[in-house]
Amino acid sequence: MINNDILRRLRYILNTNNQKMLQLFDAGGLVISESQLMTWMKREDDEGFEPCPNASLAHFLNGLVIDRRGQNESSPLDAEVELNNNLILRKLKIAFDLRSEDILRLLKLADFRLGKAELSAFFRRETHKHYRECKDQILRNFLTGLRKELRP
Repeated sequence: MINNDILRRLRYILNTNNQKMLQLFDAGGLVISESQLMTWMKREDDEGFEPCPNASLAHFLNGLVIDRRGQNESSPLDAEVELNNNLILRKLKIAFDLRSEDILRLLKLADFRLGKAELSAFFRRETHKHYRECKDQILRNFLTGLRKELRP
């Protein structure tokens, strides 16, 4: 999935406006203008579309974690330069305070079956022998399940 699509989906799931989106970016340590946000909200085939960089999405996700869970003074969140679906899923899990059972339930809402062992493989270190890459289909179905739960 492209970062712009993730931003659009999260904006819809959170039912938020431009100002709140800008606040989430700011909480994550990135100050952007409303016009920059609007170029990231456009679809790929729209005029003025600009791809959202990985670091910017990481700042947004960190801001979402801080907004929903509070600031952790002992270990501040750093925005990753390289972002993958596993990190995105992990940050969303933290932001929405989800356990493995909750994620499996959300995937089931999107008519996608996944085992608990398969899910835990997404949250392992890349060097672990049972690490598994989270594919776009899984992240897309997770966001669909989250949308169905939060915006029925």
